[in-house]
Amino acid sequence: MIKVAIIGLGIMGRRMLQHMSIHDNFEPNFLWDPDKNACKKAIEVNSEAKIMENPEEAIDAADLVYLACPPKVREAYAINTAQKGKALFLEKPLGIDVEHSENFIKRLKNFNIPVAVNFTQAAGVALNDLLLEQSNGQLGEIIGVDIVVTYPKWPREWQEDADWLRFREEGGMTREVISHFLFFSERVLGKLELKWAKTVYPKDDLLCETDVLARLETKDGKCVNILASVGGVQPDRQEMTIRGAKKSRRVSEFYKDYESDGGEFIPLREEPIDPRAISLKGQLDELNKLYKKKTTRLGTLDEALRVQVLIEGILLSR
Repeated sequence: MIKVAIIGLGIMGRRMLQHMSIHDNFEPNFLWDPDKNACKKAIEVNSEAKIMENPEEAIDAADLVYLACPPKVREAYAINTAQKGKALFLEKPLGIDVEHSENFIKRLKNFNIPVAVNFTQAAGVALNDLLLEQSNGQLGEIIGVDIVVTYPKWPREWQEDADWLRFREEGGMTREVISHFLFFSERVLGKLELKWAKTVYPKDDLLCETDVLARLETKDGKCVNILASVGGVQPDRQEMTIRGAKKSRRVSEFYKDYESDGGEFIPLREEPIDPRAISLKGQLDELNKLYKKKTTRLGTLDEALRVQVLIEGILLSR
């Protein structure tokens, strides 16, 4: 069993704790968070886990460390982990700005440890089935990608414990959600460059963005179009359409997978009862491979940095 420390016990940390606890290869019993209420909720998820006295004690007890803490403190814990030769699984973004993340990656690459970034669709059926169809020519030439993200409020209700998500310095839907779809897009299209963007913010200078329009392109002109907004009485919408000359694919809510040959989009498979469980099981299977230093489909440091460069470029465009 791989002994795991989880640092950061907000919603993401607790979800990972829940699904690691039922996975055959992980023992996530070493936990830490400065928030006592978060610690209490984590123990309710897994009563066998232990809240450690400090993050260093959690890292010392583990073989692998999962960092679900806010970006501002991520580097310190990651370097501590690397110096002790432990494997590392990171949330994104890597840091609070591009320069910080570039320096962080340079430091981290000096250590010979298994490390990956948690882009949740990396091991998913939708992305990897699409890549297979693309390689087989079933989609025809890929024309581009359209990303639509709309929310009635941000953060969403289930995220409200993570108060930092509503602030411009570290949070916002562009970093938290659109980054996943740009990771997906680069896996399909190749490296992207930001061509233009318009981002709208509230009057309060501390708060994160409410509206985004952007266009990105590959060197050969394939495009990614983004429309994102917050506000209005509506359900959450997280949708990505990959437009092919023969067939198009659509991924909604990260896991609903559809295709069209010109007619209505048709679901490719039955929706699982618990889609998040399927997604996290796939990620954890790949994380087990990473720990054993095998090739995996998980997001790399370089991919995470490229995505962050694009995201921060969008956020600076007004």
